[in-house]
Amino acid sequence: MYNITLIDIFNILFFVYGSIIILLYIITAILAVSELNKYLSRNRHFDFNALLYFESLPGITIVAPAYNEERTIIQNISGLLNLKYSDFEIIVVNDGSKDNSLEKVIEFFDLVKTNVYYDMKIPTAEVRCIYKSRNKAFNHLTIVDKVNGGKSDALNTGLNLAKKELFLALDVDCIIESDALLRMVKPFLEESERECIATGSVIRVANSCEIVNGQIKKINYPKNLWAKFQVLEYFRAFTLGRMAWKGINGLLIISGAFGMFNRKRALAVGGYDTNTVGEDLEIVVRMRRYMHDVEKKKYCVSFIPDPICWTEVPESLRILSRQRKRWTRGAIETIRKHKSIFMNPQYKVSGLVSFPNLVLFEWLAPIIQFIGFGYVIFMTIFGLINTQTFLILLLFVISFALMYSFFGVFYEAYTYNKYKGTGYLLKAFVVAFFETLMYQPLNMYFAIIGNYDSFFRKKTKNKWGDMTRKGFDQKKKDV
Repeated sequence: MYNITLIDIFNILFFVYGSIIILLYIITAILAVSELNKYLSRNRHFDFNALLYFESLPGITIVAPAYNEERTIIQNISGLLNLKYSDFEIIVVNDGSKDNSLEKVIEFFDLVKTNVYYDMKIPTAEVRCIYKSRNKAFNHLTIVDKVNGGKSDALNTGLNLAKKELFLALDVDCIIESDALLRMVKPFLEESERECIATGSVIRVANSCEIVNGQIKKINYPKNLWAKFQVLEYFRAFTLGRMAWKGINGLLIISGAFGMFNRKRALAVGGYDTNTVGEDLEIVVRMRRYMHDVEKKKYCVSFIPDPICWTEVPESLRILSRQRKRWTRGAIETIRKHKSIFMNPQYKVSGLVSFPNLVLFEWLAPIIQFIGFGYVIFMTIFGLINTQTFLILLLFVISFALMYSFFGVFYEAYTYNKYKGTGYLLKAFVVAFFETLMYQPLNMYFAIIGNYDSFFRKKTKNKWGDMTRKGFDQKKKDV
């Protein structure tokens, strides 16, 4: 009779867990392709400019928190002012910047202090002053100066001031396409049987691109290696991952850099949680719970694959590590706060599929991967590993990871083809190889440190992430 040892149990557990992850990636790719094809067939010949003449087009408030953004803030606000939409306002919230962001904006846009009434539905840090421009061309621009309270607090300040039906949470440093609002609002107009409570979009990497007057004029593949890695990562996460979750109405996160929400629903749940560093994930989960527990209505969280938002990503390992540790802490905080959703049939897809995936295959995956590395080292030291079997499995895993990255690159080229030329494809395929062997293990390490910080280090108030940006000034051409 065969005796099952502890090593056998570990082998079986690792094999089953790894097999499930690979199966999930395959299912994700199939769902993403299906949803992308549906979206493209519906919108390939759709004239988004025609929405400008739609009589009942909902108004949009753009809320853009800003903290120490003096390098790019003028250019970014200028880009927002040039957006195509018939009814929108812009609220830029200066969250106690320590640089000259506010002074630059006041001078450039000819701002003066004004009295604006607003209902403080959500408690926030003190608002020092509200500015409006004397130039009528900027009458839909409002600048708020407040005491520093963190990004969530700044967003809540803008949410209190917002007057429109929808609000767009936007990182002020992002570059968005001129028709972005028209594309983002479409899911809110299309849904009839379900209420659309939020819409997200693909985020693309702006590093090395040429920016003119707040708009992308030439898209370049990044020169920096870390930025190159993140291009591939964003292809997988947005073009494939989030599109797939949208297909089964299981999307739990709308990127904090660029996401549109039903303002009424966001206010109903109390706005953004200022006690977490993962406010973008947490608010979507809370809004989903609200729709199930309180409204008891059919709803959806939508997502569009159009590459309409571009952002600068970290180009140094130090800043990248801080960002990823922060993301891990945010996910853990949300999981702990909403743990009652886990495997709860009351929340349908969210409770039975999305949230368990967040726990088992996003939060725990780096931990299990780290344990797996230690297990392999232990087995090797004591001569308990079958070298041939191990090498075959390792080659399979690396090959699968490469093929999944290749698929993301291919599908981006097939659908939107923003990066031109075969030279880019060759570079992307080479980068994918090093990304699999170098960047993904680094992300695992950052996630482990993020777990340690979350459970064992002293908790700090939600602050702005340390994201030192190079800015776009050196690439700007004044017109």
